Amino acid sequence: MADRTPLDLFKQALTVTARAVAREPEVEVAWSADAPSAAGTNFRVPLPGRSLPAEQATEARGFADSFALRLRHHNAGLHERNAPSEPVARACYDAVEQVRYEALGANNFSGMRGNLDAAVELRTATDPITRAQSEGEVPLQTALALLLREALTGAPVPDRAKAGVELVREFIEARTGGDFEALALSIDDQKAFQSLALDMLQHLELTRPDDDGSADEDDGDEDDGQDQQEDDSEDQSDGSEPQTTEMAGETTDGDGDSDTQAEMESSPEMADGEEGEEGDEGMLPVRPNRPWTDIPNDFEYKYFTDRFDEVIEAPELCDSEELDRLRAYLDSQLTGLQSIVTKLANRLQRRLMAQQNRSWDFDQEEGLLDAARLARVVISPGHSLSYKIERDTEFKDTIVTLLIDNSGSMRGRPISIAAISADILARTLERCGVKTEILGFTTRAWKGGQSREAWLADGKPPHPGRLNDLRHIIYKKADEPWRRARRNLGLMMREGLLKENIDGEALLWAHQRLLGRPEDRRILMVISDGAPVDDSTLSVNNAGYLEQHLRRVIEWIEKSSPVQLAAIGIGHDVTRYYKKSVTIMDVEQLGGTIIEQLAGLFEVD
Repeated sequence: MADRTPLDLFKQALTVTARAVAREPEVEVAWSADAPSAAGTNFRVPLPGRSLPAEQATEARGFADSFALRLRHHNAGLHERNAPSEPVARACYDAVEQVRYEALGANNFSGMRGNLDAAVELRTATDPITRAQSEGEVPLQTALALLLREALTGAPVPDRAKAGVELVREFIEARTGGDFEALALSIDDQKAFQSLALDMLQHLELTRPDDDGSADEDDGDEDDGQDQQEDDSEDQSDGSEPQTTEMAGETTDGDGDSDTQAEMESSPEMADGEEGEEGDEGMLPVRPNRPWTDIPNDFEYKYFTDRFDEVIEAPELCDSEELDRLRAYLDSQLTGLQSIVTKLANRLQRRLMAQQNRSWDFDQEEGLLDAARLARVVISPGHSLSYKIERDTEFKDTIVTLLIDNSGSMRGRPISIAAISADILARTLERCGVKTEILGFTTRAWKGGQSREAWLADGKPPHPGRLNDLRHIIYKKADEPWRRARRNLGLMMREGLLKENIDGEALLWAHQRLLGRPEDRRILMVISDGAPVDDSTLSVNNAGYLEQHLRRVIEWIEKSSPVQLAAIGIGHDVTRYYKKSVTIMDVEQLGGTIIEQLAGLFEVD
């Protein structure tokens, strides 16, 4: 124990507490410089600084507590069966359910209440509600969740969100009436709570009466609050317990967590160079996954200047020696995955080659002699010889472009997954005679670069549009063999490369390159982890400026373009943007998901 750092001890305490709260011994907690997330029993929480500042330690505990409460009190199967289909209604439905299970912890343990409050503060800090200037700019799901949290726990709305919430408070309270009070009485019964939540969404005119409520009938009368956690048990861990407002045996968890914090804060500071300090190159924009909002009819996208944008080939961004080192590092990430890679390549190749198999028309008057019919002629000489003709099989000449998000939020495991995906697909498609182009997109600088400097020098005219220097990277050209381009993929492992991202313009760039190709079938596959984020642009334009443009671009391509568009989300849901999309969480999920997504696009129309 002598060589354990304060951060190690804190992580151990955090893991033990999360296991106790969730009643799940398999829970594991890991640090993350990206947005906090949970996949099953694996929690990724914000990494505190070296000296474990009280505020950052509390935030980490808050997210761990929230994820543990979700495991303990949330039935994912029941939640999905009752979920409305309309995106805004679904976002509100998900948000109020999170308020429910977090309120169960906050109301029973004062230590946990403080942790959860810190997590809410951190989540709210990057929400569009903090920038809302009018009622139409307020994300309804955020405002509704904060008001419901206020009603269920008594916790005030975070200061940063107060102005936004007040813009819609009267609207929400006028329509919900006594819904909040009814929800408070059903907080420990997920099924009853969801039924009341669906009623509240009707009162807010987000759903129609015939859009919900049918799922409750399908649940059966025998479902009650005590056995609902066993229903659809495949959606959660085997150790899930029935819901209750009393966590027996956990009465010291909240206080114990506070004791851990006090112990950690008294520990000596860790050595310099720890990952917790974020310099200019360490900034990580949060990638919000916001629901669909109506795009104004008068919405117009523009850029202040494109003088500093660049389209550049990967070898030009670093020297040959470093490129070799980065490729070697990427290869090391593939160690232990070779069997998965080989199975994936062979499986995808079989799917594609099956579409190119020859077929025959039999019993023809001329063509190749059908040897299988000769026995018939021997037995009955009166039969004429039978011939067969090979049928032309339509398999369109195809090109696939992989457009990879190179933003800072992809740093670490996500960008490794993306690079590995590109490597596997490029090799496999080349075997099948399908040309592949691999592109990446980011910005040249954090927070604006030379574009912002030019804007400042010009007197800061209002609503300048996109205000950063684009960097579009060519890792592999369509006509370039994989063996020549494989080294370039290692560039994605370069720490300083990943900055901010403007997805809409990158999508248009990749799409335009595809339109210039001669192939009959053109497929554009985007690998990303959420919404576009560029602090410089968003700070001087309307909220959601980049996201609205991305949605417009996607809608135009999906409706009007001959290019087939699909997306793969790395750790974040991209289905709210792209009609054809899938989300993966790790390399182990790569095989089935990407194969089905890509092979489906190859199906002959």
